Amino acid sequence: MALLEKFRATPVLVPLGSIQSPGAESGFLTADMNGIRFILAFSDQQALARYARAQGVFHSEWSYQTVLGARLLDVAVPAAGVPCGVALDCADGAEGLVLPPVKGIVPDEATIDAYTER
Repeated sequence: MALLEKFRATPVLVPLGSIQSPGAESGFLTADMNGIRFILAFSDQQALARYARAQGVFHSEWSYQTVLGARLLDVAVPAAGVPCGVALDCADGAEGLVLPPVKGIVPDEATIDAYTER
């Protein structure tokens, strides 16, 4: 729970666009995995650069917004309209943090159960 509280209180970088077109501002950068969408967030510019390098788009310019972690979980996740969580520093392996759409992390109406019970 301490990691969750720290994330909620921390501003993070959230890229705009898509992996194919990092400069295209079409909403937050996301990745889908096993039927769950994850908003990709980064703790700093270096973490974002490591992700860009891993995707082979290091030389592209990335637009991003700085968003408070709590706002991502409480506003952006429910607005996705599909099961959605947040992946922090996803290019950093075990050093990253995955916040899935489950009770206690996201609002109840945005949990994966809320979508499967409809």
